[in-house]
Amino acid sequence: METANYTKVTEFVLTGLSQTREVQLVLFVIFLSFYLFILPGNILIICTIRLDPHLTSPMYFLLANLAFLDIWYSSITAPKMLIDFFVERKIISFGGCIAQLFFLHFVGASEMFLLTVMAFDRYAAICRPLHYATIMNRHLCCILVALSWMGGFIHSIIQVALIVRLPFCGPNELDSYFCDITQVVRIACANTFPEELVMICSSGLISVVCFIALLMSYAFLLATLKKHSGLGENTNRAMSTCYSHITIVVLMFGPSIYIYARPFDSFSLDKVVSVFHTVIFPLLNPIIYTLRNKEVKAAMRKLVTKYILCKEK
Repeated sequence: METANYTKVTEFVLTGLSQTREVQLVLFVIFLSFYLFILPGNILIICTIRLDPHLTSPMYFLLANLAFLDIWYSSITAPKMLIDFFVERKIISFGGCIAQLFFLHFVGASEMFLLTVMAFDRYAAICRPLHYATIMNRHLCCILVALSWMGGFIHSIIQVALIVRLPFCGPNELDSYFCDITQVVRIACANTFPEELVMICSSGLISVVCFIALLMSYAFLLATLKKHSGLGENTNRAMSTCYSHITIVVLMFGPSIYIYARPFDSFSLDKVVSVFHTVIFPLLNPIIYTLRNKEVKAAMRKLVTKYILCKEK
């Protein structure tokens, strides 16, 4: 990489989702309504799992962690995006950009690893039911969640280390509403092919490999369950859980593969996919799972009745 003299960029200008005032107001109302409606739902899921004595299995412990990561992930970009709808010049400092980029990849990668842990949990429950409680004990669950976070941290540090060593001398405009490696790399004043290749391998390749592995795992589990489809309610419940997990995996990995598993060129769908990937899908993931889980829905109704409706009376 060349190290010639250059003027260091101290801030980036974001183009946002639209330049039209009317469109910005409509988008603000839509995203704010969605965020304020779904966010409390995810918090309710966490509180329900924490407070209900019947939801103590590893599956619910992992679901609560998923809900927490999804709230955090969407909150990395959504608040600033909503504020920027009313700001004519949308700027973010260089340090703020790096911080946003770091947390985006830290939380996103942690969630991918957590989804892998959830697949292992379903394997143990379906294929080793007699030893499930022994295999997926609380100590192991905590270790696996911690390893997911550690893996996300290491992954994110690699992305940040590659970005901060690049020279930025202008232009400083990012064609997006948030900072990510795909936009920042494009405006660096250097040949970024080696860095881009490493980023594609670390972000894109990991997404593709994990996605294929998870789909194959759930296909195997569904095939196993269908062999015992006549064994009653427990089998149907396990199949419903697997379908929910598959939906979450597709929603999480699909946009990620589109964004990171290709050269970082600009396409017309980039902003749309990014919005779904960073704001909408993360908040929907726990909701999708919960809608197919009778135990969680019953516990949520009980919690709302006990702590909210009773107090109003």
